[in-house]
Amino acid sequence: MTTILITGANRGIGLELCRQLSARGDEVIAVCRTASPALRALSLRVIDGVDVTDDDGVAALVAQLAGQSLDWLVNNAGILTFESLPRPSFDAIRRQLEVNAIGPLRVTTALLPNLHAGSKVAMITSRMGSLSDNTSGGSYGYRMSKAALNAASVSLAQDLAPKQIAVAILHPGWVRTEMTGGNGLCEPSESARGLIARIDELTAETSGSFWHANGERLPW
Repeated sequence: MTTILITGANRGIGLELCRQLSARGDEVIAVCRTASPALRALSLRVIDGVDVTDDDGVAALVAQLAGQSLDWLVNNAGILTFESLPRPSFDAIRRQLEVNAIGPLRVTTALLPNLHAGSKVAMITSRMGSLSDNTSGGSYGYRMSKAALNAASVSLAQDLAPKQIAVAILHPGWVRTEMTGGNGLCEPSESARGLIARIDELTAETSGSFWHANGERLPW
């Protein structure tokens, strides 16, 4: 049985990852700020009250997981706001950097003692963090935060290689969730299936590379 921790598990892609992974027999630990009724209905272990931007909250998570070995760590928690010229919201940009980029690094480093040789870390990022793929501008905070997450993830892949821990950098697609206002090209169930497939096939050789949930290799 694979033991998997997922952040941002209360809705959207995170909830669907919990649903599909628990259905196939994996042991899922669902982490979030506030558990939703849909998450509670899955009858798996839920640790709520965890804000990935808060050192004390993450420390409390670590305390609850003392001695717990993790096979997968899926950093899924994230937020999205749109900033554009001429007056982008710098507070919103700063918040996205905290949640989307620093948060996953904070959680991963805090949980390193729970990982082992053969563990996998999955960063749910976005192709909007790709510099070469940016042909429309705007979305300053989201693009900046995901580019920063990508950079941190590549460094983690390098630093964790001696420990035989692989890192997946994954774009889930444009998914119809609450975060996107219901807009998108695919449902959370389709995205989650692709993300799970990509993590399943992750190896030391592919660690640190950037992939679409559909299996497409993405540019930086």
